[in-house]
Amino acid sequence: MIPLSILDLAPVCEGSDTTAAFANMLELAQQADALGYRRFWLAEHHNMPGIASAATAVLIGHVAGGTQRIRVGAGGIMLPNHAPLQAAEQFGTLASLYPDRIDLGLGRAPGTDQPTARALRRYFDSADQFPQDVRELLHYFEPAQPGQAVQAVPGAGLRVPVWILGSSLFGARLAASLGLPYAFASHFAPDSMDEALAVYRRDFRESATLKRPHAMLALNVVASESEAESRRLFTSQQQSFVNLRRGNPGRIPPPVNDIDTFWQPHEKVGVERALACTVLGDAQQVGEGIAAFVDRHQPDELLLTANIYDHRARLRSFELAMQAWHARHAA
Repeated sequence: MIPLSILDLAPVCEGSDTTAAFANMLELAQQADALGYRRFWLAEHHNMPGIASAATAVLIGHVAGGTQRIRVGAGGIMLPNHAPLQAAEQFGTLASLYPDRIDLGLGRAPGTDQPTARALRRYFDSADQFPQDVRELLHYFEPAQPGQAVQAVPGAGLRVPVWILGSSLFGARLAASLGLPYAFASHFAPDSMDEALAVYRRDFRESATLKRPHAMLALNVVASESEAESRRLFTSQQQSFVNLRRGNPGRIPPPVNDIDTFWQPHEKVGVERALACTVLGDAQQVGEGIAAFVDRHQPDELLLTANIYDHRARLRSFELAMQAWHARHAA
């Protein structure tokens, strides 16, 4: 049975605020810890009213401090926004506080729009330096050498697992060439998933930290007591995607009974394509859907995500997903 993990964005819902979002985030992580999820990852986004995980490393420390066993990490840190030394210091600090529980996933996108990327003061016009920056960051995690002019303190000599994130062949090739694990953003950009996985597995080079390819795929999962209710809950995420494409990102909206009254036909086509990697329904349907996805793509791990408006329904969804996955294998 391949492990399940959770990707969280600390979603901020309409009628709520970031304080509530952080409380909900921690409660979800604690439940995930108790249910046996392997990882709880947070993603860096900026200037997004419905996503409160901008200070990703800060939240990782908060979640790690409030849980016991689950690995906590970044899915990911958008390296164009950060100096590699600073990222190494931050995650070296986290790894020192919570040994063998911290993951560092690295992405090439800025995680925001162009004006905000400029405000972040890094190389907003291009991410061409990304491979070089990844190599520099990896160097800071190696044991410091005598006479080394710059070292990460803390960070040097610490084993912080580094992942490459991606939604295209670029990340697949880089992860393969460096011998790093690879996580694909199939939950919102599935078009290149099969080709990227094939390239990563074909071109993988063994490294000191990884002997064989290790790929994780992201999957939208919404589980409830019925298929109809899961489809209704999922409309919050569908509305959010439409709002983003309309240039009007906002907080997570409540679900609607008929999503076709909200979007235009061309918007429906685009959103359904972006969210094609989605499993929803009751526990049995979700178990079968996850199993079919795994059988088809053969990932080493799955990263589940769901932006559900009601916090209790969101907790229940992840609970049902794990129960269904265990039941599927027990049978």
